[in-house]
Amino acid sequence: MDILKDKIRPMYGKYLVAASGSAMISCVFGMIDAMMVGQYHGPTGNAAMAVCSPLWSIFYSLGLLAGIGGSVLFGNHRGRGEDRTAQEYFTLSVLFGIVLTILAMAGIGLFHERLLRFFGADDELIVLAKQYFIPLFFAMPCCVFSYILSSYIRNDGNPALPTKAVLFGGILNVFGDYVFVFMLDLGILGAGIATAIGLYVSSFLMLLHFFGKKNTLRLVWPTQISRKIVFISVTGFSTAINDLAMGIIGILFNRQIMKYFGSNALAVYGIITQVTIFAQCMAYGIGQAAQPILSQNLGAGKYGRIRECLRYGLFTCGCYGAVLTAGVVLMPNSFVHFFMRPTEAVLEIAPAILRSYGLSYILLPFNLFATYYLQSMMKPNPSMIVSLARGAIVSGVMIIVLPVMAGADALWYSMLITELLVAAYAAVHMIKCTKKLAK
Repeated sequence: MDILKDKIRPMYGKYLVAASGSAMISCVFGMIDAMMVGQYHGPTGNAAMAVCSPLWSIFYSLGLLAGIGGSVLFGNHRGRGEDRTAQEYFTLSVLFGIVLTILAMAGIGLFHERLLRFFGADDELIVLAKQYFIPLFFAMPCCVFSYILSSYIRNDGNPALPTKAVLFGGILNVFGDYVFVFMLDLGILGAGIATAIGLYVSSFLMLLHFFGKKNTLRLVWPTQISRKIVFISVTGFSTAINDLAMGIIGILFNRQIMKYFGSNALAVYGIITQVTIFAQCMAYGIGQAAQPILSQNLGAGKYGRIRECLRYGLFTCGCYGAVLTAGVVLMPNSFVHFFMRPTEAVLEIAPAILRSYGLSYILLPFNLFATYYLQSMMKPNPSMIVSLARGAIVSGVMIIVLPVMAGADALWYSMLITELLVAAYAAVHMIKCTKKLAK
């Protein structure tokens, strides 16, 4: 597949199927984890998983920082014909990922109980949360490197392999869930073990790319290491903060929910977390499908191909957002019964919560795609602002202020208002950036 010469539409379609397929498979299997835990433990199990979800965000954000940041620069330099520099960015992404993993594991390992309590766990939830956390901690290297490997493998013209790897690992996860959760009666601990096994298998399968004929990636001795690490960090930061944002938002929501509503509402938010992860994964799929095409064609100066890819990306965002929003708004109880054995108290409050929060999904894919587009156009500053505004600044203000100003129920509209404000800013900068491209 020649990114600089092949027709954009079929090429984007192939990358989209591969990237979205990989993201969707990973998220669906994560949902099955939550479903099985909810069926085994009830709402308490879902609440415990909601407490642990910020850890996932931390793990994956490190992979996005090193993987997406490096692969954007890799693609840009390869498009210019600067293969040696491109390989240096690949090498540094790997080394950067190793360092980040070691530091994160040391910090999280030492303070995990304090972190889980900070994320919203009370004395009841901390027991289950720790059981789920232990296997995930040992799978952290796979969480980080799955994103690094998949990002570079897609840029190396092999988008199908990450999808196949995630699919196989996910199938093992599902079977493992049934065996460990129910047959061996391990409950939420079993779900964590099954997830860890699936992650290790997926990462191992991605490594097969480096032994195949399609592989052009290689480790080289890098130059200007500090400078290139800074470039990787700046370029990848906006995408990384998108995933970390799930953790930041999750922490704020967990604490506000326990303050104003209690554990039943937290269990419902556990459902929202899973649906939001799915929505973000699908948006990542759009961004990851477009990124190799955008980056390499920018480096080659082929701006018409960039505009065409942008049109397909925006159309896909609109379709994904509309379908997901409609599903949550029209069928909220279907999500409740899928993820848990609900109590009457949960069934009473869940529809209103899901419908209010679910309206935000209409713009979520666009805002996340915007960060990928601006990154690929070598516009890290507006991309970073979009990510920070959505993931911490605007969202944080809304989550804290709205319940005080408009009542507790206003909390569930925090992300809708956030997505609207961020979308306006992102649209302005995407238009400005695109207009500057030469005809």
